[in-house]
Amino acid sequence: MNEESFSNDEWQAIGQAIARLRASVMAVTFAVAGGVGLFVATAWLIIEGAVTGAREVGPTLGLLANYFPGYSVTWGGAFVGMFYGALAGAVAGYVLAFVYNGVTKLLQGRAHA
Repeated sequence: MNEESFSNDEWQAIGQAIARLRASVMAVTFAVAGGVGLFVATAWLIIEGAVTGAREVGPTLGLLANYFPGYSVTWGGAFVGMFYGALAGAVAGYVLAFVYNGVTKLLQGRAHA
């Protein structure tokens, strides 16, 4: 089926079926995932380094200190990383929802024209 084969009523039904994303909900969801994810990744490396007796723990993850001041692969850094992960996740979730809603609104406007 192509665009010309849909009636105006069908386009309205499709437009109502497309869910709008709530930017605030996406921001909170991504914030939790980002914060917990970075905390767990940091804690995992700390525990693994303690078990293996590694001298330098997590050099690659430690590069995040270039973007997140105060972050390091330590227990204190894990909590700092949780904050920064939540902040970055919230911004990413909000922007993703904002762009998605803008694109769907644009496409719905084109469909009715």
